[in-house]
Amino acid sequence: MSAEAKSARIYYNSRYLHGVDEKRRVQIPAKWRPAEGEVEFTIIVWRKGPHGPCLRVLPPEQMERLMRTIDAMPNEDPRKTVLKRVIGSNSEQVTVDRAGRICLPEAMAREAGIKDEALLVGLLDRFEIWNPQRYAAVEAADQVLLPDAMNLME
Repeated sequence: MSAEAKSARIYYNSRYLHGVDEKRRVQIPAKWRPAEGEVEFTIIVWRKGPHGPCLRVLPPEQMERLMRTIDAMPNEDPRKTVLKRVIGSNSEQVTVDRAGRICLPEAMAREAGIKDEALLVGLLDRFEIWNPQRYAAVEAADQVLLPDAMNLME
């Protein structure tokens, strides 16, 4: 990775509560957007969890990494097609507009329970968009697992 690419790297950290307008547009934090050029995120309805779905948002490099991982699977493995089908049919590309917003696809927003407010949660290399009340349950569950997870850092 070049020095320029390293300096341009974006880390998705912190949490941001934003309103969602009548067109389902939500503001992306300025520090989560590249300084120059257009960015296209991939939004996936993320159903992996007991607290209900959220929207997982992948920047271009993470989407490319996901595709490489799936493509590396043997063609004979039926899970490869399942992953492509499920991710392909439950994802959509969105572009950040000049005002720094993305438009949440209607069906995705509805499934994730996102209406008037959205909580953007950084996952360092990607981020999630949550219904704020749903995320409160996720955060409580995370606190239970945190001591064990922190042991991985030692």
